[in-house]
Amino acid sequence: MVRTVPGMPPVLDPSNIYSAAGAGMLAAPARAARPLVYVPMHSSNNVAVIDPATFRVIAVIASGLSPQHVVPAYDLSRLWVANNADGTTKGSLTPIDPVSGARAGPNIAVDDPYNLYWTPDGRYAIVVAEAHHRLDFRDPHTMALRYSISTPTCLGVNHMDFAADGSYLIATCEDAHALVKVDWMNRTVVATLNLGAAALPQDIRLGPSGQTFYVADMMGNQLILVDGASFRVTGTVGLAATGGFGAHGLYPSRDGKSLYVANRGSAARGSAPPGGKGSVSVVDFASNTVTANWPVPGGGSPDMGGVSADGTQLWLSGRYDNAVYVFDTVGGRLLSNISIAPYGREPHGLCVWPQPGRYSLGHTGNLR
Repeated sequence: MVRTVPGMPPVLDPSNIYSAAGAGMLAAPARAARPLVYVPMHSSNNVAVIDPATFRVIAVIASGLSPQHVVPAYDLSRLWVANNADGTTKGSLTPIDPVSGARAGPNIAVDDPYNLYWTPDGRYAIVVAEAHHRLDFRDPHTMALRYSISTPTCLGVNHMDFAADGSYLIATCEDAHALVKVDWMNRTVVATLNLGAAALPQDIRLGPSGQTFYVADMMGNQLILVDGASFRVTGTVGLAATGGFGAHGLYPSRDGKSLYVANRGSAARGSAPPGGKGSVSVVDFASNTVTANWPVPGGGSPDMGGVSADGTQLWLSGRYDNAVYVFDTVGGRLLSNISIAPYGREPHGLCVWPQPGRYSLGHTGNLR
């Protein structure tokens, strides 16, 4: 039994924290949503909307400046576009109604929202103010600021995940080559873990056992394994030998047995040439070994995305190729390479919606 923080839903299966997010396990708000794929176009200030049945763009939603990620709300009733204006001006959040697939109101001004998460009890939204080295805890509906936690040792704070019991979070610090552990309930930074100057941490995801955090190291072409309780590195999973270069986004399979790693094909932090050595590495959670690598035919730059509700498709943005990739997770082949250049440039934190699960912890769909 896992004793969770007050207000957090119980962990149904301690051996698989994603057991409530299995194929087809849609909560009522998700069942009401129109099946669509939302693609934030970072350099074009809009969101392209794709019909997953036809692989075609059917709408374009105006957002704020420099949209980064499309994030499901904790209660699954809204989608939020995090527009961080590249940290140079005040950013905003754009609400989207997932039932209609249209905007649900005006932008809400917030400081530098590179990413957006929710506390496990649903009490707060966490705006990741990357340029300010800060986590802003806000009302999950109005986005009014409640308090902030400064992360001065975590330069480039961007992605995070929570402990199985919800008591702490671990965030990646891209510019500091490190991770930071935060006791969000007591509003304190617990510790910083230096991964070494050669590491470039990106996405982070807790494994199904609830013990090991998997960190995508884009420069090292590997996953770094970190024990959450002791906050120390326990191992690595190399990806380059099987074709994985530039590890970036992390997505568990619907059965909780595999981890899909989106490899950008480059360790470039800014722009990179199109047609890189992009691929998806499939890692077995039980053995921490790579079981397959799915390259993008002709090259590409898989970045961020999510797994379909039935688990048979993996959708990823192609950041440097102005594309969206759809992989068949059963056969391991590319189903579609969708050009979205006519609708904008630099697709980033793509969100497939709806997704299974009882509640959202944020990012492009970290549901449990």
